[in-house]
Amino acid sequence: MPIKYLHTMVRVKDLDASIAFYKLLGLVERRRIENEGGRFTLVFLCPPGMDDGHADVELTYNWDGDDALPSDSRHFGHLAYTVENIYETCQYLMDNGVTINRPPREGRMAFVRSPDNISVELLQEGEALTPAEPWTSMENIGHW
Repeated sequence: MPIKYLHTMVRVKDLDASIAFYKLLGLVERRRIENEGGRFTLVFLCPPGMDDGHADVELTYNWDGDDALPSDSRHFGHLAYTVENIYETCQYLMDNGVTINRPPREGRMAFVRSPDNISVELLQEGEALTPAEPWTSMENIGHW
């Protein structure tokens, strides 16, 4: 069951200041997504020469502010991995006692949590799978 690391996501209050910090570390902006509907910006940064998406830091900036981020918070969001078959991976995890916090209802994305409460995003490699049961009917459990 192959798995591939994608990125680590952190939420930021000041996008420009955060980008400047990561550039001081030597990272370069690889891509940017502006989502008007969701009112957020995602900025993916990586070390030079690593622009294949295997060493990204994703900065998530909410346009309307983010009051949930206290000044002393780590602001860590989640780890992200692609998997060959999201349904098989989630079933395997469930069979081994892992709670699927956000099921892959649309055949594309799921969230689980580690024993230390670290949120892990699982994404279907390539195109989304055809929606299927039991996933389409499964409710969210907890938060991710």
